Amino acid sequence: MNYTTQMDAAKKGIITREIEKVAQKENMDPEILRTLIAEGKVVIPANKNHKALDPEGVGKGIKTKINVNLGISKDCCNIDKELEKVKKAIEMKAEAIMDLSCFGKTEEFRQKLINMSSAMIGTVPMYDAVGFYDKELKDLSVEELLKVIEKHAQDGVDFMTIHAGITRETAAVFKRNKRRMNIVSRGGSLIYAWMELNGKENPFYEYFDKILDICEKYDVTISLGDACRPGCIDDSTDACQIKELMTLGELTKRAWARNVQVIIEGPGHMALNEIETNMMLEKRLCHDAPFYVLGPIVTDIAPGYDHITGAIGGAVAAASGADFLCYLTPAEHLRLPNLEDMKEGIIATKIAAHVADIAKGIKGSREWDNKMGQARQELDWDKMFELAIDPEKAKKYREESLPQHKDSCTMCGKMCAVRNMNKVIKGKNINILREED
Repeated sequence: MNYTTQMDAAKKGIITREIEKVAQKENMDPEILRTLIAEGKVVIPANKNHKALDPEGVGKGIKTKINVNLGISKDCCNIDKELEKVKKAIEMKAEAIMDLSCFGKTEEFRQKLINMSSAMIGTVPMYDAVGFYDKELKDLSVEELLKVIEKHAQDGVDFMTIHAGITRETAAVFKRNKRRMNIVSRGGSLIYAWMELNGKENPFYEYFDKILDICEKYDVTISLGDACRPGCIDDSTDACQIKELMTLGELTKRAWARNVQVIIEGPGHMALNEIETNMMLEKRLCHDAPFYVLGPIVTDIAPGYDHITGAIGGAVAAASGADFLCYLTPAEHLRLPNLEDMKEGIIATKIAAHVADIAKGIKGSREWDNKMGQARQELDWDKMFELAIDPEKAKKYREESLPQHKDSCTMCGKMCAVRNMNKVIKGKNINILREED
């Protein structure tokens, strides 16, 4: 039986190679996974032209996935350095990489990225448009904007951020309800500016059906962008954010009717106590579509540490229903992240995702921790390193300060509670002040 997209196949009762592969990874019945994809509650972003892809699922009942942002800019346009980061992100098992390139040879970088990446690839075509045509924003036509989307789809991009929810009506709500930080989404601000400069409706909203034509043809998952996401905690859960979210829910149903898979993007900066409510609102207003969040960043005062503020918010968000976490690095808000920043961001976000999976009862999540607990009880350092989320760092810390007795560490030495309990339970003397008998 023929099918156009993963969702089309799922609706027709077909278990595709990608569904089978993801079901194996998630230790899940393929038929249950197929049903969730047919309902739009899980997506498998898998462009027909991305030949190197090792598919992953995003959504309800499966492990929380993470995304890594990369790409070249006018100030940092070294393709080789970005490709080095790509290799490391794949080695560290990031499930997704978004190419946010906005200057120079974006097509060259994107094609190299897709050819080498087993992770799913996302882009924001709006970032590419100005450089692609070498035109100022105001002068870009609707046809040119749609052509950039098609070019990314042809190249093999698995999911694209399309800011279709910031309509002229949403913009009017924004104008009536002043914010501390206005619009901070790069793509959203570009679309808002295009509308204001040309006096026209958002082309991605007005011509959404044409975008669906492209996505259906190549099986591109639409990641409906949150142009009105809050850029500081004072702007969260306000009128324009919720107005846009309602529009994204309507667009989701239109996409599903065409068998196009959908992810919803969300905040942003948000106080900790608002996160659970925001997750509930998204799931309700967008019909249980998978939710993709940046952070959320739970305080604005920690530049240099936003991988931590984002991981705190991400853990709460994912435990409350978010399915996909976009990483943040220590360089967020300050500069393009380097390789070490990227590694720190990946680890912090993977921790947040795993913490949430334990809370959500995802199969196999708690078992990992139980194995680590057992290795610690046995003081099996090699096993601890093997199980660590960052074995390299754990081993480095241990080797930097080796204890006199290998069954302890330099924090407690022979007063180690684990060591002493093991001895006492076996009926042995502890011998803290003297050598062993």
